[in-house]
Amino acid sequence: MNGYFQIGCTPNGTILKVFAPTDGGTPVDPKEVTEYLTNRGVLYTAAAIGQGLEEMEKSGKPDHLILLNKDQIREIEESYQLRATPDKMTLTARFYPPSMKGRMLTPEEFKNDLVQKGVKNGILDDAIGRFFSQPEFCKDIVVAEGTPVEQGKHAEINYYFNTDLSTKPALNPDGSVDFFHLNTYSTCRAGDLLAELIPEEPGKPGLDIFGEPIRPLEVKKKILKYGRNIELSEDKRKLTAQVNGQVSLVDGKVFLNNVMEVDNVGTATGNINFEGSVLVLGNVNENFSVKADGSIEVRGIVEGARLEAGENITIARGISGMGKGVLKAGGNIISKYIDGVPEVRAGGFVQTELILHSNVSAGTEVNVSGRKGFIAGGRVAAANLISVKTLGSDMGADTTVEVGADPAVKVRMAEIQKKIAEDKKSIEQNKPSIETFTQKMKSGAQLSMDQKMYFKTLLTEQKEKETELQELLAEYDSLSGVFESTTNARIEVRGDVYAGTKICISDVSMTVKNTLTYCLFKKEHGEVKMTSL
Repeated sequence: MNGYFQIGCTPNGTILKVFAPTDGGTPVDPKEVTEYLTNRGVLYTAAAIGQGLEEMEKSGKPDHLILLNKDQIREIEESYQLRATPDKMTLTARFYPPSMKGRMLTPEEFKNDLVQKGVKNGILDDAIGRFFSQPEFCKDIVVAEGTPVEQGKHAEINYYFNTDLSTKPALNPDGSVDFFHLNTYSTCRAGDLLAELIPEEPGKPGLDIFGEPIRPLEVKKKILKYGRNIELSEDKRKLTAQVNGQVSLVDGKVFLNNVMEVDNVGTATGNINFEGSVLVLGNVNENFSVKADGSIEVRGIVEGARLEAGENITIARGISGMGKGVLKAGGNIISKYIDGVPEVRAGGFVQTELILHSNVSAGTEVNVSGRKGFIAGGRVAAANLISVKTLGSDMGADTTVEVGADPAVKVRMAEIQKKIAEDKKSIEQNKPSIETFTQKMKSGAQLSMDQKMYFKTLLTEQKEKETELQELLAEYDSLSGVFESTTNARIEVRGDVYAGTKICISDVSMTVKNTLTYCLFKKEHGEVKMTSL
């Protein structure tokens, strides 16, 4: 308990009884004593009070009497001092005891007095009751607390794509800069959740101890802003992608473009891997790659780069493969020219004006037209038709053209042949071991647990290989029938075909011995036949 003091009214004068603090409480403050006496008109000398407090402290006694004056005064009832915090949310009372024969206050009187002083909210009955049952004087006691305001929450928008794109390149393990993988765009797929609005939550007003309302801060509202190819949910809280594409956030608005547009592909962009289509206004530089689920259009040139598209590839000014370029399209490939490209593969047709020293395959046909319109060097294959103005070279460049089946079928047949040979070899190698174990089992020989497990594994592997072999043989027979059914496959040369050019149709081939002009190559009676075009 804090130290406190009490007035004594006697016939011989007025005394002040001072009580020492207990259990670490605060000692009596002389200033508080003098203010109390002054407010009640009790005469005193500050020196007497100061000296009395010092004497009590030195004596170590629990209390001490100080003569204030020789006047006889009336008894003083219990009193208190109220103090409210600046925000009017907390009210404390500091109680002072009555004179030794003075009147004590009741809890009801105190609470009624609070109401008369304007306290209308948050009177703490329990705290007041505890004080009056066990008084603690000269101590601040909280007797009223306002109802705190409940602040609301601002609306928020969660974005489920990268909105903080950086063009700073990553570093390779050796410390060099990786310009091929830059974080310059964010992609999404149809059905992806792009953004979600978390609505604002309005706050609840509070009341101070005098009943005055305290308004919460105003909360900020938000709405989802978006452009084309994006769907807004019925509750207007979610944005969903309607197409594959490039998603971005510009001035708080979500944009989704299923065509990604860049000036050039190089160190400024890094490699591109996009779910929609890609439009390159300029060039694709050496060693970079562009992959798109849709189509790829390049309005400049491609140099030693890799392009892969789920749909079509169009190159306005052609590709110089430099011995390492790659073009792969699920649909068609259209390029001004194709020069030095190790792999060009189209699910549909290939259209170009020039093929030089490249390996080209098309699911339907290859058309080489235009003023030059020639194929020289490399291998060109198509399922149905190769149409060209000039075929081969008078310089003797090795040139092979093939029609009669989808080139992918030929590749698959070669893979099957290799796998059939491997399975047959494995089956033959396992037979002696299986026969040895079988004989031991029939003769009643005891086998260890490891031997039994090995024998079981061997039998399982043998059965799987035999089943796989039968499936491969059936698939090979089915694919072989494709070659027999390609009766209309042909190669058309509208100009010259030079000696040394190899012509393949289905499973037969021939090498041109002499330069020929305006000719058509077809398969007839198991041979490659040439007729006039």
